[in-house]
Amino acid sequence: MRSVCQLGVLGGVMRRGLCSFKRTLMGSWKLSVWMRVVGVCGVSLIAFFVGCSAAPPVSHPDLKVTVPEQWKSSSATAIAVEGGWVKSFNDPKLEAIVAEAIEHNHDLKAAGARLSAAASSARIVGADLLPRVSAGFDGLRQRQNFVGLPIPGFEDDVLSTKYNLFGVSLDTTWELDVWGRVRAQTFAAYADMEAAKADFAAARLSLAGQTAKSWFAVAEAKQQATLAQKALESYQLTAAHVRSRFERGLRPSLDLRLALSNVGTGEALYQERQEQYERAVRQLEILLGRYPDGIISGVERLPDIMPIMPAGVPADVVSRRPDLAAAERQLAAANTRITQARAALYPRINLTTGTGTITDQLNDLVDGEFLVWSIAGNLLQPVFEGGRLRAEVDRTEAVAREALEHYTSVALQAFGEVESALVAETLLAKREKALRMAADQAIAAHMLAQDRYRSGLETFASVLDAQQRELNAESQRIVVRRLRLDVRINLYLALGGDIAHEHEEEATSS
Repeated sequence: MRSVCQLGVLGGVMRRGLCSFKRTLMGSWKLSVWMRVVGVCGVSLIAFFVGCSAAPPVSHPDLKVTVPEQWKSSSATAIAVEGGWVKSFNDPKLEAIVAEAIEHNHDLKAAGARLSAAASSARIVGADLLPRVSAGFDGLRQRQNFVGLPIPGFEDDVLSTKYNLFGVSLDTTWELDVWGRVRAQTFAAYADMEAAKADFAAARLSLAGQTAKSWFAVAEAKQQATLAQKALESYQLTAAHVRSRFERGLRPSLDLRLALSNVGTGEALYQERQEQYERAVRQLEILLGRYPDGIISGVERLPDIMPIMPAGVPADVVSRRPDLAAAERQLAAANTRITQARAALYPRINLTTGTGTITDQLNDLVDGEFLVWSIAGNLLQPVFEGGRLRAEVDRTEAVAREALEHYTSVALQAFGEVESALVAETLLAKREKALRMAADQAIAAHMLAQDRYRSGLETFASVLDAQQRELNAESQRIVVRRLRLDVRINLYLALGGDIAHEHEEEATSS
């Protein structure tokens, strides 16, 4: 028993001796160690400020296409009025409907989620500019058996000892971005995020346009259904007159059959217009994020169209349209990735530092006497990759050329949309004017044919023809009015609108 106690005392003395030696050794390096710790923190601060990065600056490339100073299709351009292009239609209900769609449309919410994901991806990539710091805590309690050690009087027992070991650590790893590879990677990621933001703005603008068009489609369908109902009532009244004359023996049965056939055709047309109206209402409700129950109330008639306001030049489209902004950001990201691929050909330099304490007592973890540290660096130079790195440079250059051609294509498409809308504005206005005149003449012809038929001067076929002409002309006029409204919306969207430039902070936070 005395031997066991003596051995335990000996073990304690050995541990205290080791700790004393460790304190002596570490004490001589204490000042140097803390200087290195401060150095590690300084490196982290430098990396932090280097990591405060942004996307590449906006730069509109040369399209290599001659862009005129004025639009070729018209000397005047429609542009958003004060307070937003939606207000130009002077319809408060339309403004409320567009606002509801932007707030509740699920496709737009999905686009907002994609934007948030892109922003998170940019932050993930940008984290490579900063050191990676990890903290740890280790605890160990161990029993060790001394097998075979002779102990007089205790031949069947095994001598053992128990000890504790505790440690805390703070480790830092950082790549010195000497060649700009990590910065280029980060800049490209932030350019991708800004492209996603522009895509969100484009989706928002497109949704506003779709909602306005759907609102006007409901109004057109309502007017068409009302027109078909009035035509049916006219057919029924004519059929009643023809039946009365037939029963008095004044008209043949052929006139009555033609009149009744006209009533049946009018009834079928009215039901068709009603079905179109119900479908248009439900389509609008889906855009608004509502259940399509068909209870939304639209307007009774299509609004008047404001005259074209002179403003804007082709060069404005490049800076106003969100789809062009997205294409430009994609091009910037592609160009930056060329720098990233080229920098990958050069060595990578990494620094690794670690500091902490190791002791057998918990209360000694915060004692500088038990401090340990390490600092290391390595340099890795690619020697043979089978041509992979060079091929990556070639690939990124090809992607950048593709992005440039895509940008040019989007820009030409944008110019084409504006020019086409301007042409359509003029031609549809003339077409509506001609249809208005045709409808007025058809109404007059119908009335005249009715009078002449009653007088026996015309056949019933003339009355039917006049009725059909009146219905067709008025129906086409309503269609053209709605087409003009759609074209005006297209013109606003082609010019970049104004919805895309509102609530940019909301778009980012979505």
